Amino acid sequence: MRVNFTVNGRRHEADDVWEGESLLYVLRERMGLPGSKNACEQGECGSCTVRLDGVPVCSCLVAAGQVEGRDVVTVEGLADFAAHRAEAHPGTGCASGACGTSVDRAKRWKAEPAAGDETRDTGELSPIQQAFIDAGAVQCGFCTPGLLVAADELLERTPQPSDADIREALSGNLCRCTGYEKILDAVRLAAARAEETV
Repeated sequence: MRVNFTVNGRRHEADDVWEGESLLYVLRERMGLPGSKNACEQGECGSCTVRLDGVPVCSCLVAAGQVEGRDVVTVEGLADFAAHRAEAHPGTGCASGACGTSVDRAKRWKAEPAAGDETRDTGELSPIQQAFIDAGAVQCGFCTPGLLVAADELLERTPQPSDADIREALSGNLCRCTGYEKILDAVRLAAARAEETV
């Protein structure tokens, strides 16, 4: 079957999708967007989290056919999505297919700190991505894409979350390296920085 959907604000189609193929497989293998990680394939770890119509979901559990006509935001498009949302649609998402990151641009994206200044915003990262770096919330990095997507959605929905809000929003994401405290610090930091700019 052919599936037409929006990825990071741009319309795309995937051909020859078989009925049991997951959205995760389509994103990683057909579209070349490896940010969403393939870990448990059971919806337990959250490493493959993407936003589907604005809601965080485990892409390993979503059949590719279910995304027909829907909007997907992956970690590769998070910076552009956050920047555009802040400028053009404060507090809301983009209209279907109206804006976003092209697949080619997302494939070329690399997280590189600025030379000699690890805390300076490079302009290439979303606020939550920069906060994860600044707070030291990234270790092996495998769980990081899912955590970033879930945290971005939380901050859009609840700009000043409590610790309980953060824990609830990230409860579907497992991390075996950090002990979670630095991750919580990163979300708090992103929220504090957003409050300063208002």
